[in-house]
Amino acid sequence: MISNISKELIDIYGRDGFVRIPRFLDADNLHRWRTIVDSAVAERTERIPGFGDGDGDGGATGNEYYDKVFKQRVNLWQTNANVRYLVLDPQIGRIAAQLEGQSSMRLYHDQAFYKERWGNPTSWHIDNPYWAFHSRHATSLWIALDDVTIQNGALYFMPGTHTSARFETVLIGQNVGALFDKYPEWASQTATCVEMKAGDATFHNGLLAHAAGPNMTPNVRRAFSMIFMPGNCTYNGQRNVLPKRLFDTLRPGDPLDESDFNPLVFKEQRS
Repeated sequence: MISNISKELIDIYGRDGFVRIPRFLDADNLHRWRTIVDSAVAERTERIPGFGDGDGDGGATGNEYYDKVFKQRVNLWQTNANVRYLVLDPQIGRIAAQLEGQSSMRLYHDQAFYKERWGNPTSWHIDNPYWAFHSRHATSLWIALDDVTIQNGALYFMPGTHTSARFETVLIGQNVGALFDKYPEWASQTATCVEMKAGDATFHNGLLAHAAGPNMTPNVRRAFSMIFMPGNCTYNGQRNVLPKRLFDTLRPGDPLDESDFNPLVFKEQRS
């Protein structure tokens, strides 16, 4: 796995709101991540551990259409020790911090995205408005565990939209372009399709508009993602994927800093 990122990639990320990193995982690490994540997904039946009763759904409509967009398993690090070791790697946290110009990063949550064969597209959306905190400096790492192509559900990004996005939710449903009813000024822009080899990765800002195509193949397309937030983020009153035990104790403005839920992954050491 890479441990450093160039200034050129940092500049591209700042301008576009996303960057692709080829060979983020080498062949040995790719095999390791595939084995660990597959095992963690197989042992989990619930989408979000410790969720309990509640109306949060991570921004999804929860209908039959969305259930066929992908199989999603959230916070595998909380239920699998091997995944925990992978996602709490400070090298990954440091790259996230470098891209966003932050001195520290916490894990908000991880998630596996397994787009089943003949799976539906993921509509255009912005992540951060759904989350339990608001920040212009959150970022998601998305690792391709299989080759990602136009045929099996490649990601699409709308460059630069992170600079003008607002913290307003738009439900992710069957209308692929519903986001542009809220942001008509983006509707005439050209999206960037990012095909990836297995082991490649992207980082994208939490306010960047993005989507994914359908899986038009008879094979599952596997991916794994981690969301990082600056170390000083506070609760905004939205539950999203917070487990019931934490949700019941939080009030808006409280820090999201409990290590059992949002562990510190990287903190800059100042001399």
